[in-house]
Amino acid sequence: MTIDMTGFRIRKLSVLALAAATLAAGAALAPASASTTGGQPAAAESANRWGKPDVDVRFATFNASLNRGAEGELLADLSTPDNEQAQVIAEIIQRNDPDVLLVNEFDYVEGGAAAELFRDNYLAVGQNGAEPVDYPYYFVAPSNTGIPSDHDLNNDGVVGGPDDAFGFGLFPGQYGMVVYSKYPIDTAKVRTFQNFRWTDMPHNLLPTEFYSPEEREILRLSSKSHWDVPIRIDRKKTVHFLVSHPTPPTFDGPEDRNGRRNHDEIRFWADYVDSKRTSYYIYDDDGRRGGLVPGSDFVIAGDQNADPLDGDSYEGAINQLLEHRAVNAKTPPASEGAVEASALQGGINLEHLGDPRFDTADFAEPPGNIRVDYVLPSKSLRILDSAVFWPVSSDPLSWLTGTYPFPSSDHRLVWVDVRLPHMR
Repeated sequence: MTIDMTGFRIRKLSVLALAAATLAAGAALAPASASTTGGQPAAAESANRWGKPDVDVRFATFNASLNRGAEGELLADLSTPDNEQAQVIAEIIQRNDPDVLLVNEFDYVEGGAAAELFRDNYLAVGQNGAEPVDYPYYFVAPSNTGIPSDHDLNNDGVVGGPDDAFGFGLFPGQYGMVVYSKYPIDTAKVRTFQNFRWTDMPHNLLPTEFYSPEEREILRLSSKSHWDVPIRIDRKKTVHFLVSHPTPPTFDGPEDRNGRRNHDEIRFWADYVDSKRTSYYIYDDDGRRGGLVPGSDFVIAGDQNADPLDGDSYEGAINQLLEHRAVNAKTPPASEGAVEASALQGGINLEHLGDPRFDTADFAEPPGNIRVDYVLPSKSLRILDSAVFWPVSSDPLSWLTGTYPFPSSDHRLVWVDVRLPHMR
């Protein structure tokens, strides 16, 4: 299979930016503090037993709700530096200062125009006293959202509309995503899986009684897309940033088509990072088959729309990653702000089985506040620290997250600091 590469965009600002990104992986920097309310990343380096410096990198995910109701609106909002929501989103990112960042719910614009405007007009401009953050590299690609399928996928008797698209959306690219990085992206080795068909996943949960044979033949697995974005920390070390945004497991009927799709979208990464026995069926948009090369370092990130104990997801959906033999999920990112919010809001939150410290989203009832946003390194990467940016109400930065109607997003930024040894 092939895909039009004109939709992809990776931009290098200058030779100086490349040099700075490369030096960042080799210079000896002093460690910095971090907390649940942000701070600078643990960008320190230390010598390992071979005398080579180790590199500490902060990976993050943030469903920033930078989606709009009509095509072109986000581009217009970001064309000037005074959009209030974008300013708050940028400040949250600046306060946490991730080295590699996935932003979910960021409308796709061909050529990367929206991604560049947000970077240049907001991230590169200090917000409310926060230090600017520089991302010389970014990656965007098309999303399945809003692309017409020409089939009645929701069985309402009418063909057309957001629920009959390959992924729910009012226009192509709505609810898309973007990756920003301080380190170079290995452009030649990026893999996307936008066109992978759901039916091509062995033992899938596709509800065959709901979809016609013709619909099953064309239905894509990804509601947005799945991307493998290799981040080159230095000449010898690459980390595969595996990003996606599975569909919410709601807004369907007893057939649970969205819950089943969410489960299998999560399963895709579980198979991708496993041995060749489980990833043999995978193919990317260029026709290359198979999963991640065994022994590769990776970080799985994104709004997975699934909580391990609460909410409406298909049973065991997120546990496919949390209990995966190749995934380091021992120390979940947490915050005290989530605990406070759960207690203050009460309701269904008081019935939840999960620890509210790990919540990453402030939803109405149901499902209440749950954990849906994840940054999951491979077991080859040692976790140094992690947090959910959810300040308690007494914190001066709590206004950035706020309460409904939120000044930023109903999701919280989640980060994990990992140590990358140059040699093993």
